Amino acid sequence: MPDPDTATHGVAAHTPRRRRPAGRLLAALFASVAVVACVAAFASGGPAAGQSAADDGGSDGTVRIGVILEPTSLDIRGNQGVATSQILTDNVYQGLIGVKAGTVDEIVPVLATELPRVSTDGRTATFTIRDGVTFHSGGALTADDVVASLAETLTPENVGFAPTIDRVDARTIRITLAERNSDLMWQLANTPGLIREAAADNDLEVTANGTGPYRFEAWDRGETLTLVRNADYWGAPATLDRAVFSFLPQGRAAVKALRGGDIDVHTALLPSLSPEFEGDAAYTLNRARSTDVFTLAFNSAKAPLNDPRVRTALSRAIDPDALIAAQNGNGTPLGSPVTELDPGFVDLTDVNAYDPQSARDLLYEAGQDHLTLTITMPDHYDPAPLDLLKGQLADVGVAIVVKQLPFSAWLEQVVRNHDYQVSYVDHAEPRGLADYAHPGTYFGYDSPRVQELYARALAEADPAAAAALFSEAAAQVAADAPAKWLVNYAPTNVLSTRIAEFPRENTNSRINLAGVRLN
Repeated sequence: MPDPDTATHGVAAHTPRRRRPAGRLLAALFASVAVVACVAAFASGGPAAGQSAADDGGSDGTVRIGVILEPTSLDIRGNQGVATSQILTDNVYQGLIGVKAGTVDEIVPVLATELPRVSTDGRTATFTIRDGVTFHSGGALTADDVVASLAETLTPENVGFAPTIDRVDARTIRITLAERNSDLMWQLANTPGLIREAAADNDLEVTANGTGPYRFEAWDRGETLTLVRNADYWGAPATLDRAVFSFLPQGRAAVKALRGGDIDVHTALLPSLSPEFEGDAAYTLNRARSTDVFTLAFNSAKAPLNDPRVRTALSRAIDPDALIAAQNGNGTPLGSPVTELDPGFVDLTDVNAYDPQSARDLLYEAGQDHLTLTITMPDHYDPAPLDLLKGQLADVGVAIVVKQLPFSAWLEQVVRNHDYQVSYVDHAEPRGLADYAHPGTYFGYDSPRVQELYARALAEADPAAAAALFSEAAAQVAADAPAKWLVNYAPTNVLSTRIAEFPRENTNSRINLAGVRLN
């Protein structure tokens, strides 16, 4: 939960560079490979061609959106963290398919004319590419662009499998798997499926060149990022002339910006501040459904947390209900990384539930009854939940040292180098179970049983059978306690009456501007 008085994610030092291979996106957890894609159904909606958002009542056709996170770069694939995807995916970059706006899992065609033709054995998917699509550079979208983009991202390092990708003809591509894998469609609907222009030489760190309804215009680091209407868009025209994203890491600054009319909407306002807008007719509060999971991660590969008794004890020492109550009720308890919006959800909150005496007994049995641990966390979060956690863990004899880092440094130390004991972070991406089915992630969790169940679920043709396998895997993860899933967070978006049709789903991960308009 963001801190009202401290800075948000640090911005990595900028080193200009050209294209580079996408690296370790899935294995690094914060890759946007698992983020929901809220791609619009482009066949309908939006004003007639040439009509501006100003014609719909806005003073200048510009919407101003406050967000907490600033991207560390604009490289949609090389960037870890959800901030880049939150702004650019759907709006600037698109894939062959995506997830329909307003849903979390309804897959729709985007740059493809229709959903793929899939072979009876589930191993081959054939896509037909739309005619008349151009990149913002002016270059036409071709099958070669699609093949080059997907060959770069659909790799074992990124998505866990490596299909063969073939150009059939100028408008057709074919993807062939070694075996059925239902994850293919999900990956194609998200970051690995985004298509870039093969011949483009723009600097991906600081510019963007996609096919979407909005073009990248400017990035004033530390302040704003601006998108403008793409007049040459292939689909339904954008409903806005311009969208300005303001980076507001401080909660009080966000309130001031809303009250002063500097922004029209702010995403994920601090729970402690949202009551200031309750009952105010000038604003609407939308509590978004989300897959955000505030997670206390245990490094299962490093002593003493390689001992399951210690991890179980820490899990049982924590009372999530107290944390949720302290955050204005913005969330629900969670017993595994699988939320109600994910396939395979089952209520596992009774697994390793709050039981401080059991926690003390397990720590004593493990010889860790006088334990000191360091929690490493990004420095933009509200410290209040950590104060509660420290108190609860102290009650079972565990002393906690909190180490706060700029987000870029946290990514380097924790996600990339696995150099930590315990970490605290919001995992905003959907389908978080995948993170526990890949032993290379920063959790250090390696369960052959979970990996087998997860692989079987992906190979299963029947969605109900796949969901049952996901549930079984989630139950095993919950029992092994590689983390404590503190709360499935429900971020509150504050909207002025000037803005309408702002998305409600997973806005911490994706802000799809399709249909957003000004009153």
